[in-house]
Amino acid sequence: MQERPRGPVPLGDAISSFLREAGLGARSKDHEVFRAWAEAYGKDDARPVAFRNRALHLEVFSTSLCQDLKSFSGDRFRRKANQILGEERIRRIVVKLTSR
Repeated sequence: MQERPRGPVPLGDAISSFLREAGLGARSKDHEVFRAWAEAYGKDDARPVAFRNRALHLEVFSTSLCQDLKSFSGDRFRRKANQILGEERIRRIVVKLTSR
């Protein structure tokens, strides 16, 4: 564990340190990826649930949508989301069929 600085520190540094120690820093970045997916995809029937190892995990409720995202349109939306993010943060899409 790092030794904490004594005395005043910039607020941004204190917040970043807190988020890192609490394990929340990565989650806030996940939210950026989820937002970019929502903007790129434009519908709410493929819900992002996790972002791990540069893979965006989606849940869908339709077999045909699951197959479409896995085989055809998923990569197009992945590229569009990365364009919104300004970098290639999402390397692949993982689609899971789930029930409501």
